[in-house]
Amino acid sequence: MAEENKDKKANPNQINIELSEEIAEGEYANLAMIAHSNSEFVIDFIRLMPGVPKAKVKSRIVITPEHAKRLLNALNDNIQKYEDTFGSIKKTDEAPKFPINFGGTVGEA
Repeated sequence: MAEENKDKKANPNQINIELSEEIAEGEYANLAMIAHSNSEFVIDFIRLMPGVPKAKVKSRIVITPEHAKRLLNALNDNIQKYEDTFGSIKKTDEAPKFPINFGGTVGEA
């Protein structure tokens, strides 16, 4: 018991984060849309599939402007570390190209 209290006092700002198995699997998204008001940023992560006229929002995250700025800084930091390790990420202005049969067969009626 004394050992446990000592650990808590050593780092009172430590956060215990729980990650469920379902969330740990993640969601694939290839499009993000961002909107904001004076008090929040709303980020919708969307899965867009070729040949499917409707895209689905897979996750919506709502954060404060301060946290949006922190997220931007964290992404910049991680992109820099990624590029230092794996090389420059190439950016194109054209839409992603999918194989013709990507997503399954196409039927006609």
